Amino acid sequence: MMSSFGHSRRTGAARSDASGMAVAGLVCGIVGLFVLSIVLGPLAIVFGWLAMGRRWSGGRPGMATAAFVLGWIDTVLAVIWLSTAATTGMLF
Repeated sequence: MMSSFGHSRRTGAARSDASGMAVAGLVCGIVGLFVLSIVLGPLAIVFGWLAMGRRWSGGRPGMATAAFVLGWIDTVLAVIWLSTAATTGMLF
């Protein structure tokens, strides 16, 4: 009997990748609320989208959707902050 050491089923590997992407996106989204939101926001969007399997069904819908939404919140808040700081002259 031959074993398949080191080989996993495609569905198991895909689930693991989606789970990792969802966690990475969620971490980027949460940390992005406090620091570097202009960078971490888009990363959270991308990780959340990839974790959803590039569509709205499949993957890890709870964490992936949270990462996607937090990424958009981070990005919008960063753009608002940058535009407000630029108009008032308080950028740096």
